[in-house]
Amino acid sequence: MTGETLEFARLQFALTAGAHFLFVALTVGLATIVACMQTRATLTESAVHERMTRFWGQLYVINYAMGILTGLVMEFQFGLNWSGLTHFAGNVFGASLAMETLVAFFVESTFLGLWIFGWGRLNRWAHLGVIWVVTITAYLSAYWILVSNGFLQNPRGYHVVDGVLRLTDAAAVLTNPNSIVAFFHIIGGSLVTAGFFVAGVSAYQLMRRAVEEELFRRSLRIGVFLTVPALVSTVIAGGIQFAVVGGEQPMKLAVFGDVADEVAHLQAAMMAQFGPGDYVPDAGWVRTGGVLMLVFFALMFLFSCMNFLLALATPVVRRCWPWHLLLIAAIPVPFLTMLAAAGFSGKPGGNLGWCTGC
Repeated sequence: MTGETLEFARLQFALTAGAHFLFVALTVGLATIVACMQTRATLTESAVHERMTRFWGQLYVINYAMGILTGLVMEFQFGLNWSGLTHFAGNVFGASLAMETLVAFFVESTFLGLWIFGWGRLNRWAHLGVIWVVTITAYLSAYWILVSNGFLQNPRGYHVVDGVLRLTDAAAVLTNPNSIVAFFHIIGGSLVTAGFFVAGVSAYQLMRRAVEEELFRRSLRIGVFLTVPALVSTVIAGGIQFAVVGGEQPMKLAVFGDVADEVAHLQAAMMAQFGPGDYVPDAGWVRTGGVLMLVFFALMFLFSCMNFLLALATPVVRRCWPWHLLLIAAIPVPFLTMLAAAGFSGKPGGNLGWCTGC
C-alpha cells in the first residue's frame, strides 16, 4: 500500500465512520427517551404519552435503519481496506466486533421488529418489555464496539505469536479503562444529542402550529430538561477520559498542549522501543478537534441552562418563536461536537507501537 492509498483509505473510513456515528449518537439516546415515554404511557395509560411514543418511535426507527446501512459499509471496509490489521489483530479485537454484530444486527433488530409490528398485538406489558430490550441492547452494542476501539487505543491482554496477536487475558480487554470511560462519555453525549433533537423538532412543530400542541409541548420540555444533566455527566466522563488518555497516550496530550519538548522526548522514546517511525499524531486534527469540542460544549451548556429556565413558563413554550428558532438551529451542534471529539481522539498516539498507523 502506497502512502497516497493509505491516506485515501483513512479518509474513506473516517467519512463512513463519521456518518455512521451520527446516527448511532442519536438513536442510542432516542431509544432511551422512547422507552421512558412508553413506560409512562403504560403505567398511567396516558393517551398523549402513547402518541408521543409512536411519533418519536417512528423517527427512531428511520435513523436506526440509516445506522444499520452505514454500519454495513464500515464492515466491508474493515475487510477490504484494512485486511492486514484484521489478519494481525483480529484474534483479539475481532471477537468484540462479532459480539457487536450479534447484539445490534440480530438481537436489537429482532426485538425492534417485534416492537414495530407489536402495536395492538402484544400485551402492553410485553410490548413495553420489548422496547426496553431494544434500549439495553443498544447500550450493549455501544459497549462492544468501544471494546474494539479501546483495544486499538490501548492494546492489552495479548501476546504476539507467529506474527499475529493471540488473546491471553479476556478480562483485561473487556475492562480496558479506555473502553469503560469512553462508554459513559458516549452515552452522555448520546442523551445530549437526543435531547437537542427532541427539543428542536418539537419547537419546529410548535412554530407551525401543529394540531398536537400538547404532545410537542411536553416533548420540548423533555428534551430541554434532559440536556442539562446529560451535559454534566458527559463532561465528568470526559474529564476522567482526559486523565486516562494522559496515562495511556501521553503523546496525544503533548501534541494537544503544543509541548514541543515533550513531543520530541516521547518520539525518541518510542523509536527506541518500537523502531523507526512517526509516532506523532496529526497536530491539526488533534488541536482543532479538541478546541472545537470544548467550545461547543461551553455553548451547549450555557444554551441549555437558558432553555431550562424558559421551559418552566408554559406561554413561552407554546408561542415564543424566536426561542423556537434557536432550538431548531441548535440541533446540529451536538453532532458537530461528536465529530470534533472524534477528530481529537480518532488516531491513536502514545504507547501503541504496532497500531500507531491505524
